[in-house]
Formats: sequence, C-alpha cells, structure tokens
Amino acid sequence: MIKTDVVIIGAGPVGLFTVHQLGIKGLKAEIIDNLNKAGGQCIELYPDKPIYDIPAIPECNGKNLTDELLKQIKPFNSNFHFNERVQEVKQVENNWLVKTNKNKEFMAPNVIIAGGVGSFEPRKISLEELTKHEGKSVFYSVTNKELFKNKKICIFGGGDSALDWALELSKKSNVTLVHRRAEFRGAPHTLNEIEKLKKEGKISILTPYQINSINDGDKLALIELKSEDGKTKKVETDVILGFFGLIMKLGPIAEWGLNMTKKTIDVRTEDYQTNKPGIFAVGDICNYPGKLKLILSGFHEAALASVECFKRARPNEKFRFQFTTSSKEIQQRLGIKSND
Repeated sequence: MIKTDVVIIGAGPVGLFTVHQLGIKGLKAEIIDNLNKAGGQCIELYPDKPIYDIPAIPECNGKNLTDELLKQIKPFNSNFHFNERVQEVKQVENNWLVKTNKNKEFMAPNVIIAGGVGSFEPRKISLEELTKHEGKSVFYSVTNKELFKNKKICIFGGGDSALDWALELSKKSNVTLVHRRAEFRGAPHTLNEIEKLKKEGKISILTPYQINSINDGDKLALIELKSEDGKTKKVETDVILGFFGLIMKLGPIAEWGLNMTKKTIDVRTEDYQTNKPGIFAVGDICNYPGKLKLILSGFHEAALASVECFKRARPNEKFRFQFTTSSKEIQQRLGIKSND
C-alpha cells in the first residue's frame, strides 16, 4: 500500500503541471499512466508537430514541452507508475483507495484525473500467438532504439510512425517494412527517403501483406505473410514492431459513479472537483460551461484543484497563498538557493 497526498491519473502535460502545483504547496503525488512514458497524447500522437499556444513559448513540440515540464517537477522526486491503468477507485472514510491493473494499491485523500481523452492503448496485431512475445520480441512502441541494434526487424504499418522508425532503425539494423495496402500514408519527404533506401537495398518493402502466422517455440524467428489474393511469403525476423495507431478509451473511469457529459467528467469551476468529494478532473477530460480544450486551460484548472487538495490533505493547516517570486518556502522546495 502506497500512501500519499494525491494520486494523479495521467502523465500528460496537464498531469505533469499538476505535480508542480502540488509540489510547491508541499504535497506529495504519485502519478499513474498506462503509457510507457510521460507526455500523454502530445508524445504519442504528435511529438514533433509544432504547438503555438503555450504562454511565453512562441513554438515548441510535444517532446520539448514534456521535457521542460519534467525538468520543472524534478525537485519534487515524484514517483511515476507507467504501463499501469487504474481499475478501481473506492472510498475508505475520508480517503480514496486506488487499485491498478497490476494489483498496486494507493491510499490518498485526493485523486486528480488528468487523463486527457481517456487511456491510450496501442492497436495490436490480431494474432493470438504473438501475445506471449510482447515485451520480448513484439513491441508497439520504441523506448530505446539501441535494443534493436543489429537485429532483423519487421515493421508493420503504413503511417508516419512506421515510416519514421523504418528510416531510423535501418541505420543499424536489417529492416523489412510491411503494409496491408500498396501505398503508404506519410510526409512526402519521408516517402522519398524510404524509396531511396529501397533502391539502395538498405530496406525491404512488402505490400500488400499482413501477418498470417509465426514459428512455434519460445523465440520469434520466422513469420509468414499473406496477401489478399492468397500469396504467402516467409520472412526471418528477430523483432516485430507494430504501428497501427492508438485506441482512446475512457476505460474504467466510466464506472466510478462520476457525473459525465459525452465521455467527459463534469466538474465545478471553483476547484475542478467532481460530484465525489476528493476526486478532481483537469485537462481535456473535464467538462464545464465554456470549457476550452487547451493545455493552458488545463494548467489553470490544475492550479485551482491543488488548493482544495491541500485543504483536504492538511485539514489542520491554513492554506496561505504564496508567490514563487518571493516565497522562501516555495523556493526551498524547488531547490533554489537563497542569496541572503
């Protein structure tokens, strides 16, 4: 059992800034996300696409923003629990018991849902035999490209992610790109690079094919591909990478008894609390009159929610609003050395 002041569900930009707002008030947070890294949809859907509406930052992308937010909350040493999804939230007196799909349990007076549009799950190849190889030789994202160095890799998919990783991994590995259609969907310059590598013999392309079967045994070594007209082709491979996009699901949140409107959670704007005292919702997942689905709106919501979280976590202490520019207490929490 992990006891803390606040459990944050979601490690996207708004979830990360929530950590900051809680941290400067002296509150501890545990962050849970079913993805394998921080950043949420910013990282999963558009890590390199420009964002132009973050205050004081004329232009950045999802990766830049996530990196800076992680740097901003580093002084608080918060724990992240990646690849986990919250399955159950249950009230225990004035606290909430939070359980994940990996049987991890948390106890906190506050839960902040910063889940964007819900949980992101990769679309997977519909071949049951691949399940036992997931995380060993079958992957749906790349967290460390060095793991694939000098390997035979089959990349499945026809969009930007599949094409980009085919280009990147072909520098140090033997890459075969497989797509169920004859044409790829990607940026023109990327498609040109892929075609160039194909002509140079640095990458193999097989279309239109889908995976049909794999070899028996504990180690992936051979796959069979099949086209729509029934043609089959066997390909040796050490690794399968699948890039078919993400499925966005509200998941178990819908079963927690929260008031909802069109798959978003209704909140009051004084503190972004739901109809359940101690459960808050911030970012794209919350709903109220005039709501704008902007990152900066989520930052504002997080700031107000953190105040009520303090009052619930420290009922015997009076909340004192302080400016980061002048508060020695906050600056100490941020690790800033005083010049006095």
